[in-house]
Amino acid sequence: MADLDYDYLIVGQGIAGTSIAFHLHDLGKRILIIGDSSIPSSSKIAAGIFNPLTGKKLVKTWLADDLFPYAKAFYADLENRLGGKFLHEISVYRPFRSIAEQNTYLAQTADPGIAPYVAEHSSANVTDYIHADYGGLEVIKSGWVDLPVLLEKTRDFFLDRGQFLDETFHVEDIYVEPDHISWQNRTFGKVIFCQGFMALQNDFFNWLPFAPVKGQLLEVATEKTLKPYIINQGIFMLPVSVNTFRVGATYSWDPLDWEPTESATAELQEKMGSLLKTSYEIRSAAAGIRPSVKDRRPLIGIHPEYSNIAIFNGLGTKGVTLAPFFANQLAQHLEDGKELNPLINIKRYFSLYFR
Repeated sequence: MADLDYDYLIVGQGIAGTSIAFHLHDLGKRILIIGDSSIPSSSKIAAGIFNPLTGKKLVKTWLADDLFPYAKAFYADLENRLGGKFLHEISVYRPFRSIAEQNTYLAQTADPGIAPYVAEHSSANVTDYIHADYGGLEVIKSGWVDLPVLLEKTRDFFLDRGQFLDETFHVEDIYVEPDHISWQNRTFGKVIFCQGFMALQNDFFNWLPFAPVKGQLLEVATEKTLKPYIINQGIFMLPVSVNTFRVGATYSWDPLDWEPTESATAELQEKMGSLLKTSYEIRSAAAGIRPSVKDRRPLIGIHPEYSNIAIFNGLGTKGVTLAPFFANQLAQHLEDGKELNPLINIKRYFSLYFR
């Protein structure tokens, strides 16, 4: 079909939709984004933290050496283009729970894969409001992305160009032809579904092994002046102003809804109790559903039956670092046929579709 209205229809404008939209836009592609402000979005609720060393065992994040530099360059470029501040590069401070943990972690920092992400001599001084009797480890090359600001700036950018629609999308409204996609009297070369948790209601991709998980955050105020460090010990405490921080996150599977619960709040308060020295006030609570996957790897690629339908999903808890890097891979895959990383390609699950 020669005269298409657009090259791509992008359904969903969370961090996945935003990332692939800019990569395709920068390739000169004609795109139309559908975002529905009437439905909840995990990207709008997520803390947006990027942390290269995670878990009790201080494990380097998968592909950190590739993902982190790419993501920081991507967000820094968007700050310049969109005229906003949403990339905040600050260290993660991990207070040691014991002398034994201190010895274990310090020994691990000798690992040449981990050493570049640890400050040799931490200058963090948070003991006026954090229990850190045994000192702590300062993880560098970390920080957070203010996703609500990024998403709003992105929306405005594409609205100004007539490339964004705020409306409810129904998958049954698209018509798939061999050489194009039709939707609401418009024609597209391809459609990319970036719907997060809502993909479970999409007949094209609901066969994929999503393992969604609910998470809750609190916004907490204190009279203490907070230092520019993300505190991480079982939970994270992310300073968003001089005396306000976000605390998270919980993990639950029942019920999978968007409502904060008293039990999740109590769980976070209990963990804060062992960290915080000072009194605090809970200002608000929010919950979201992470689009996680059983093997903890993204779900990206082209539908097994329809070559003009693709998905970009399953980013889980690390969307701010995964999305830019793999949006670049997906754009090159769709435009030039470059192979996707097999660990994220949905080909690994085609047997589920054909069984």
